[in-house]
Amino acid sequence: MIGLIQRVKSASVDVDEQRMAAIGSGILLLLGVEKGDTKEGAEKLIDRVLAYRIFSDDGGRMNHSLIDVKGGLLVVPQFTLAADTQKGLRPSFASAAPPDLGQELFAHALSYAKQKHAMVGSGIFGADMQVHLINDGPVTFHLKI
Repeated sequence: MIGLIQRVKSASVDVDEQRMAAIGSGILLLLGVEKGDTKEGAEKLIDRVLAYRIFSDDGGRMNHSLIDVKGGLLVVPQFTLAADTQKGLRPSFASAAPPDLGQELFAHALSYAKQKHAMVGSGIFGADMQVHLINDGPVTFHLKI
């Protein structure tokens, strides 16, 4: 499972010109599912995202987590994160989970995140989404479970 996290001042996701979810300060999590991923892996990734220390303390060091700062979490399914871009001029999606598994694990990760954190919004699996964000820093990390 792949998570691309971005510390944001705000983020939102729209589908068909309708706002699906929005957060203020927090984390935008783009979530990719690969073949062989599991529900346990999804939970481990969510736990890591919630506890990952990417928010500044009073000294300007990244010592606070999303839980510490009580920020929002916006989870957006991102199929293309599973792409193999090692060679050629076209990405291969051979390592991506099939759509049924991807949807199941995305739904599980989202449900688990909502159990663990109060402010969670999401995009829609398989939808054509427009994601808006103001990256804070910018601060972006690639997490792989």
